[in-house]
Amino acid sequence: MFMSISTTGSAESPATDLGFLLHKHPGKVQRFTTSHGEAHVFYPEAGDEVCTAALLLDIDPIALVRKGRGHGRGRGGSPDFALSQYVNDRPYAASSLLAVALRTVFRSAMKGDCQRRPELPGQVRPLRIELPAVPANGAGEGGGPAMVARLFEPLGWRVEATAIPLDEDFPEWGESRYLRVVLASDAVRLADALQQLYVLLPVLDGAKHYWVAPDEVDKLLAAGEGWLAAHPERALIARRYLSRRWSLTRAAMERLELARLAEADDREVEEIDNAVDDRPDDENSGYETTETTGTTGTTEATVTPAPRQPSLAEQRRTAILAALRDSGAARVADLGCGQGELIGELLKDARFTEILGVDVSARALQAANRKLRLARLPERQAARVTLAQGALTYTDARLKGYDAAVLCEVIEHLDLPRLPALEYAVFGAARPRAVVVTTPNVEYNVRWESLPAGRARHADHRFEWSRAEFEAWAGKVAAAYGYAVELRPVGPEDPEVGPPTQLALFRTDTSTPVTDTRTPVSDTTTTPEGGETR
Repeated sequence: MFMSISTTGSAESPATDLGFLLHKHPGKVQRFTTSHGEAHVFYPEAGDEVCTAALLLDIDPIALVRKGRGHGRGRGGSPDFALSQYVNDRPYAASSLLAVALRTVFRSAMKGDCQRRPELPGQVRPLRIELPAVPANGAGEGGGPAMVARLFEPLGWRVEATAIPLDEDFPEWGESRYLRVVLASDAVRLADALQQLYVLLPVLDGAKHYWVAPDEVDKLLAAGEGWLAAHPERALIARRYLSRRWSLTRAAMERLELARLAEADDREVEEIDNAVDDRPDDENSGYETTETTGTTGTTEATVTPAPRQPSLAEQRRTAILAALRDSGAARVADLGCGQGELIGELLKDARFTEILGVDVSARALQAANRKLRLARLPERQAARVTLAQGALTYTDARLKGYDAAVLCEVIEHLDLPRLPALEYAVFGAARPRAVVVTTPNVEYNVRWESLPAGRARHADHRFEWSRAEFEAWAGKVAAAYGYAVELRPVGPEDPEVGPPTQLALFRTDTSTPVTDTRTPVSDTTTTPEGGETR
């Protein structure tokens, strides 16, 4: 099994800098022991203008059998399978064995470490990678040269993939499943190239020489950091890298989507995957303590049930449902749905025939799926609900066509400079007939005894508005996007500071032209950040 990495240079920037990047001296032949054989690194040529490093992996078939999944006579005792353990393409074709050898031999280079010349790893230099024999199994997924191009061209590689004939002396036998692959680029760093090969060689082969355990998801995401989340074939890559283990593939795709959304918003993943709030809701316990006189004549404390008052979260949901009914909506999108509390209430009302729940947090969507028990609902009932991952800083074609959208305790989780993007995505691009928005009234915070002065109600709130500020924002959005807006209180209304929550019901006003002329943000799959317990 063989591969080579070449680069070009000049007297000022010699090609032999490749030796510093790979941590392998061009004047030496080095040998490394791997779990399945010996790896050798040498330089067929090393000069200022051209330098080539070669990796030769000498596989030990016996070690491969002993440490692999198959032993003895193999599956079902088949002698053919037992023979295939020793007679196969593993010593000759680039596969997961070569990927593991890359990680073993070039570990520091893959990390981008170079203590002797720390400026080199960040530089982009011409690279040419040659792989004489690469299996490209399709299995119904479009293998061959087309698959190589689909995987490498989006990463900035020029791809040359040539099918190898079964026998050059007998061309009528046709082509084998193996390709000679040459990759060339002037825009890929060496560390990134090695990480990409580590992931994509097993993907092309469609198999691994070892059991794929759950920690393979972490390996995939670590090696794919910075390029995999935005790759157009990320679903194919995850599926084949994880040997089509669907539970692992699903977990990888959820984390990749979250990484993509975080990168799009220029934020850390931990900042936006915060929709699951483990704190109890803002409702009272439903009990009160009274003093009574016992039979002995002494006063003792007993706990008696008191009529339970609806929590503020419950009052919010009630107010939202009333607004939706007033709007006549049947198809509703709950944007920033969190753990699905509002969706559960919508399901109880048959007038809401289609419900879309969207949240940036995969954990929140999983919790919503469990809480709503979608898998146990009758088929017709479950068919009313769709859960999807996304964030509302970009437009999303999935949101178009709904009668109403709900932003329940969502906008305050956005940084103020990002609000215009949310406004366009919901009111401009999706443009439902009605939009219901709720947000805290900051004036009411003084009535919360447990809330320190000057503190927001939730650690992730970027702002909290007064009634005047919310009214001004709602009026501006309504005027810009052609809606009429009605403000409603939610919760007990204090004569001095107003209600704890404020609600705005936007309805399309055909008499008001849309004045927003901004260039729309590119379509992607997104929805609002965060979302506390609602």
